[in-house]
Amino acid sequence: MTAARRRFTQEFKDELCREVINTSKPMKDVATAYGVGPETLRTQKTEPANLNSVVKMCRWLGVSTSGFYHWLTRPQSATSTRRKALTARIQHYFEESEGTYGYRRIHADLAAEQIECSPELVRQVMRQEGLLACQPRPFRVTTEADALAADNMPDLVKRDFTATRPGVKFVGDITYIHTWQGFIYLATVIDCYSKKVVGWSIADHMRTELVTDALNNAAATTLIEPDAIWHSDRGSVYTSAGFRALVTSLGMRSSMGRTGVCWDNSMAESFFSMLKNERVYRTVYATKSQARSDVIRYIEGFYNSRRRHSALGYRRPNEIHYGYQQPALAA
Repeated sequence: MTAARRRFTQEFKDELCREVINTSKPMKDVATAYGVGPETLRTQKTEPANLNSVVKMCRWLGVSTSGFYHWLTRPQSATSTRRKALTARIQHYFEESEGTYGYRRIHADLAAEQIECSPELVRQVMRQEGLLACQPRPFRVTTEADALAADNMPDLVKRDFTATRPGVKFVGDITYIHTWQGFIYLATVIDCYSKKVVGWSIADHMRTELVTDALNNAAATTLIEPDAIWHSDRGSVYTSAGFRALVTSLGMRSSMGRTGVCWDNSMAESFFSMLKNERVYRTVYATKSQARSDVIRYIEGFYNSRRRHSALGYRRPNEIHYGYQQPALAA
């Protein structure tokens, strides 16, 4: 005797199809849970005669066919249109910053473009689009001090890295960058007024010439006022006779923080943290030449000219630096 074929109501089969669609569960799991053969559900969902017709899908989802067609032909709302345009601009600025900007800096870019929205909305859109800015790594002390030469060097800055105008207070430091060919070393000179890197030097050594070249480059490109402060850590290259002689010849006063206390030179350390976090740690350098070019591109092509700083009211270093100097030059 042949077993009687099981029959199911259309309503029951529709309910199972709704569960597959709404929960994204595998068809086999839903069929097993309800004691139905998987083939029954598969046939219900993919009948050749009427492959997932609109009427059938609307029935499964519990919506009316007329409502579906109304939704399909309805023009986009003004809010939806604005949201799409905003999302596109947020993605543009995020990509332009090479994934370094969080919602505050992107909001500043939007404000400069006169696009009105709240920082929280920018944050929500970035979260929805999966736009996650790179995160900083912890700081490590690497300074090697010349204690004897540094004994008589005062700290004239005392963690006050503000200035009333360009050319009166500068900070500097050295960092290393790894490549497959070995390390390169970067020395910088930063103007405390604008946070602009006004001088830099890159070499494959840490001799005194590295820091003297950086300071000479700064002197060649920016105004250094008489009695301007030069502040650094107590590394041996900064306490060397050659570098101290250069500082004196430029009419500057030497200032040094304490050994191993990164906060005493935090502005210089902060720049290196940004450089490493936003560029170096995200790049593999096969050659020293490649690393050098990329670091220069970051300093001149992004940091000085395009990167917005919260401490500058989300303006850019060049904007602040030359915005002050231009009236004086015009006079």
